[in-house]
Amino acid sequence: MLLAIDVGNTQTVLGVYENKKLRFRWRVATNKLHTCDELRVKLIPLLSSEGISFDDISGVALASVVPALTEAWCQATKQMIGVRAVVCTAENAAGLFDAGDYPNPWEIGADRIADCVAARMLYGSPVVVVDFGTATNMEVIDGDGTFAGGIIAPGVDTSARALFSHATKLGAIELVNPHTSIGRNTAQAMQVGIVYGEADRVDGLVNRIFEQLGHKAAVVATGGLARRVAPLSRTITHVNQDLTLEGLRLVYDNFMDNDVTGLYGRPDEVLE
Repeated sequence: MLLAIDVGNTQTVLGVYENKKLRFRWRVATNKLHTCDELRVKLIPLLSSEGISFDDISGVALASVVPALTEAWCQATKQMIGVRAVVCTAENAAGLFDAGDYPNPWEIGADRIADCVAARMLYGSPVVVVDFGTATNMEVIDGDGTFAGGIIAPGVDTSARALFSHATKLGAIELVNPHTSIGRNTAQAMQVGIVYGEADRVDGLVNRIFEQLGHKAAVVATGGLARRVAPLSRTITHVNQDLTLEGLRLVYDNFMDNDVTGLYGRPDEVLE
């Protein structure tokens, strides 16, 4: 089995693959102060709840946008499973992720790389990924299968929390479809602005991408709020909640099959 871990700024998504099939999936809060030992305590009951032992896990694939947690998760899984994690980077995804003439490919976030790898393999190219997380990330793969660049904007929850914290008379609301374009009360007016506003922002940016590419493309939504926003969008064509985990699996398999050494050494080098 393969343990795939996607560490985001707000939430961490973990999945267990067996024979390339995602068998189990968990979403937990990210705590940037967690140590290696605390992460082990978090992981043990998740695996145990599904009857999975450490001996069942033969590999680990990791994407992290929190540098301190990258090392902590590597140490935690190394101690429990005894092998190195394959950390998703542009270098470790060589062969699946083509950065083309992108100036600084090492600065591209691990989650963005995993999304691009999975989107290209599952939906072909050109393709655009919209990842609804702490930030709303958009990744663009052109018709040649090359990473053309992307867009990073404040996420839905991030924008909403900023509004709630700075406007004293506006309380927190549930981010759901208001089913009207003109709010009839304060909560509904905020839902229109935040939820419809996010869908229309995505459509506007995607249309700008289409204009620069010179053609349309498949648009894949992923991330925590994808299922809420995607139905309101006019440009999103697919929703795949497991896109990042699938990208991690593909990066891991490619890494192992091509005998890559990579940034963190061979994962099958068993450690003392």
